[in-house]
Amino acid sequence: MREPEIIRFPPSEWVPNHPRLPVLVYRQALAENDMAAEFERRFAGTGWRGVWRNGVFSYQHYHIGAHEVLGIAKGNAKLLIGGPQGAVMEVGAGDCLVLPAGTGHMTLGASDGFLVVGGYPPGQSADIQTKAVSRSDLQTIADVPLPPADPLYGANGPLMRLWKNA
Repeated sequence: MREPEIIRFPPSEWVPNHPRLPVLVYRQALAENDMAAEFERRFAGTGWRGVWRNGVFSYQHYHIGAHEVLGIAKGNAKLLIGGPQGAVMEVGAGDCLVLPAGTGHMTLGASDGFLVVGGYPPGQSADIQTKAVSRSDLQTIADVPLPPADPLYGANGPLMRLWKNA
C-alpha cells in the first residue's frame, strides 16, 4: 500500500477548491499490464461508482457535489490541479489522483493514447462547473460526504485516515 502525496489548494480565482480536504496523489500505484482494467476492478471493489474511461477535459472545471478519482491507465500528461493558480503536475501510467469536491482540474497537454479511468463515491456524480460558485455551492462542497473507502485500498486505505483527520 502506497502512501499518497498530500497537496492542499486555497481558492484560485473562480475555482473554490475544497476548504478542508487535500488532493491525494498516489504515484505508481499500479504496475499491471492492463492498468485500465485494474483501476476499474479496484474502484468497483472499493465501492466507487460511475466508472468511466476517457481523458481529462482541456478546460478548467470542478465538481460541487462529488469527489473524483482519476487513475492514469496509459500515457502521460501535464495537469493543472487546483485552479488557474494551482500546480502543474506531471502524471503517468499507474498514478492515481483523488480530488475532493471543488478541486479545479484540466489537461494542459497529453501523450497520444492518454487514458484515464475515473469514478465517484456512491451516490455522487460529476456536475461539471466552469464558473464561480455561489455561497450555497461552497456549503455543498464542504458538506459532500466522505467516501466509504479509499478507491485503491478500501476501508483501511490512506484516504480514510487522511481525510477523516483533515
